[in-house]
Amino acid sequence: MSEPPVLYEVDGRIARLTLNRPERGNGLTRGLIEELGACVERADLDPAVHVLLLSGNGTGFCGGYDLVESAEEGGHGSRQAPPGSPLDPAVVAANHDPSRVWDPMVDYAMMSRNVRAFMSLLECGKPVVCKVHGFCVAGGTDLALCSDLLVIAEDAKIGYPPARVWGSPTTALWAHRIGAQRAKRLLFTGDSLSGREAVEWGLAIECAPAEELDERCEALVRRIARMPLNQLRMMKLLVNESLHHQGLHASQVLGTIFDGIARHTEEGYAFQRRAMEAGFRQAVRERDEPFGDLGRSTFKG
Repeated sequence: MSEPPVLYEVDGRIARLTLNRPERGNGLTRGLIEELGACVERADLDPAVHVLLLSGNGTGFCGGYDLVESAEEGGHGSRQAPPGSPLDPAVVAANHDPSRVWDPMVDYAMMSRNVRAFMSLLECGKPVVCKVHGFCVAGGTDLALCSDLLVIAEDAKIGYPPARVWGSPTTALWAHRIGAQRAKRLLFTGDSLSGREAVEWGLAIECAPAEELDERCEALVRRIARMPLNQLRMMKLLVNESLHHQGLHASQVLGTIFDGIARHTEEGYAFQRRAMEAGFRQAVRERDEPFGDLGRSTFKG
C-alpha cells in the first residue's frame, strides 16, 4: 500500500501533520487536500492535542497545486467524487475546455471546497504552526497563510507567482497578513520573498538557518503546548474574530471566483495550451524567466 499524502502523528500534546508527496514537491491534489482536512479535524477533536505542527517532506514545503495533473491533464478533481459533481474529473476537464462554455459556478463549487479545507487550519480551535523549508509557492501559500504562525528557513522562497497568469489567491489572506500595500507589491508582480524577508515583512513570526529550523520550531510548539487548552482556544477565537469582521469571507469568495476567471482568460488558456504542448515545467519557465526569479530565486528587480 502507498503511503498517505499527509502523515499524522501525535507526540504528547503536539499533533504533527506532514505533507507526504515529496517526489511531486508535495503538490496539492484533491486527495491530499481532503486528507489534510481530515487530519486537522482529528487533531482538533483529540483532547490530548494542544497544538498542531504542519510541515512537508522532501526538499520543500509545498510547490502549490500539482499542475502537471491540472494543466496537462485538465483539472484537479477527485476520482471518488459522484459522477457529474463539480469534483468529477470529467466535469472539471470539460469546464476547462476552451471550445466549451465555462460555468463559473461549477468552478467555484470545486475550488471553494479547497478553500474550506485550507481554512480548517485557521478555524481549528487549536493553534497551528507551519514550518516552511525550501519553497512555499502558489497554492502552498494557502496552507502557510491559513496557519496561525509561520516559522521559515532563512533561505526558503515564499510567494504567489501565479499572480502573473492562471491564478488568484483563493484564501485572500495576503493583505491581512502583511498589509494592503505590501500585498499589492507581491501580487502586482508575482514576486516572492526569502525567509528572512518574510520575517521583515511580517509574514512569518521567525526565521532560522535551515539547519536550525527544526530546533526553533520545536521550541515554539513545545512552549505553546504548555498552555491550558481552554486558554489556547479562547485566544485563537478572539484574534480570529477580528479577521472575520474585516470581511475575510467576502474576499475569499471574490478571490476564488477570480481564480476561475484567471484560468479562463486568453492568457490563461494560452498557459494551459503551452503546458499541454511542452509540459508544465517549460510553461512555468517561460512565465518566470522574464522576471529573473525562476526556481529558488527571489530576485525582485
